[in-house]
Amino acid sequence: MIQDFSDRHVVISGGTGALGLDVLALFLERGAHCWVPCLEEAPTNLNLEGDDRVHFVENLDLSQEKMVADFYSSMPSLWASVHVAGGFAMSPVADTSLADFERMWRMNTVSSFLCCQAAVKRMREGNDGGRIVNVAARPAVDPAGGMLAYTTSKAGVASLTECLAREVASEGILVNAILPAIMDTPGNRTAMPDADHSQWPKTADIAQTLAFLASPSNTVTTGALMPVYGRLI
Repeated sequence: MIQDFSDRHVVISGGTGALGLDVLALFLERGAHCWVPCLEEAPTNLNLEGDDRVHFVENLDLSQEKMVADFYSSMPSLWASVHVAGGFAMSPVADTSLADFERMWRMNTVSSFLCCQAAVKRMREGNDGGRIVNVAARPAVDPAGGMLAYTTSKAGVASLTECLAREVASEGILVNAILPAIMDTPGNRTAMPDADHSQWPKTADIAQTLAFLASPSNTVTTGALMPVYGRLI
């Protein structure tokens, strides 16, 4: 099934990371106008010069309410908002400070909340519904020890997704989340050089699932926490 995003405006937070780049490429391939918030300066090595459908917005902290609200209100319209941006950390509870816990919460849960909130407001202005896709994580539904702050923050994203889906379903706004486990990224390969990388799902394949959930072709799926584990069952 081909998802056509022609002339639709889409936000992709984290659109310059390993998964985000594949999401960005796929959405552009399918005709979307892509808005990519960047915490610092926009990257210059993506070979996107001259593509006026890509809009990098620099120095935008997604944990700051006014910044996020102003960003979403600046767009001409909004069809989908995809929230890939976030962070990861591991440490046992005895070594996890309150600052560590709050950092994960702001990077993952707060950023998703603020983007969801602003996206709903913008979508309501268009009266055409819309799609929201969050990125939670497998530990949110299958917890593991040693990553309490991260797991709790991603569980917050999962709960946010389910609650919001019920709240806005009657308005034609469908809200879902994907649940990655380990993805095949350069960073993960460096961190785990002896693992069997062939078992890890590719970010391009995960992007396909995400694109379906964000597309007009998705007309019935909302409130789902979609596993994208690949062979890592």
